[in-house]
Amino acid sequence: MIVAEGLAIEGVYPEVSLKAGAGTLTVVAGSAGSGRTSLLLTLAGRMKPTKGALKVAGHAKGRAIRKAVALALVDGVTDLDRSLTVGEHLRERRRRPYQEILGRVGLAGQERVLVRELDRERHVRLGLALALLDEPEVIVADNVDVGLPVERQQALWDLLRSLDRAVVASCVLPPARFDQLVELS
Repeated sequence: MIVAEGLAIEGVYPEVSLKAGAGTLTVVAGSAGSGRTSLLLTLAGRMKPTKGALKVAGHAKGRAIRKAVALALVDGVTDLDRSLTVGEHLRERRRRPYQEILGRVGLAGQERVLVRELDRERHVRLGLALALLDEPEVIVADNVDVGLPVERQQALWDLLRSLDRAVVASCVLPPARFDQLVELS
């Protein structure tokens, strides 16, 4: 699914090489300002690298990569409208039934909850639901561990590992289990 060789944006994050297939969890760990979000956006075809090569689902061009990758939650990029409900966000993107996806991400029965009433964990879960609507080959999620106690972080990592897609997710401290770890400093 993802093959990155010597991928970098000069002055933002160092060279990164990785391979990730369907059903794998790649974790990008590092402190604030380490380039985690920029790396994720590069892998999603939203930022152009200054070095290296990237192929996602066999595609090397940004437009094709963007079609194969869905952004689950990237603060400042995929921000949710706080005045809408969970269901309104989903209906805005897809007319077909979405209840199965809500159940899959742990938000069953929460269609009428306003986004401003969601805690951080449910925000991440809603971002994942929205990403799954696109039926992508790759899902990217940023700052999975921000503001959550360890047990809630673990619940999200378990959910990410259960998806049948290549998942790339960033955090400050990596979880105990992952398929691949990219550490940025």
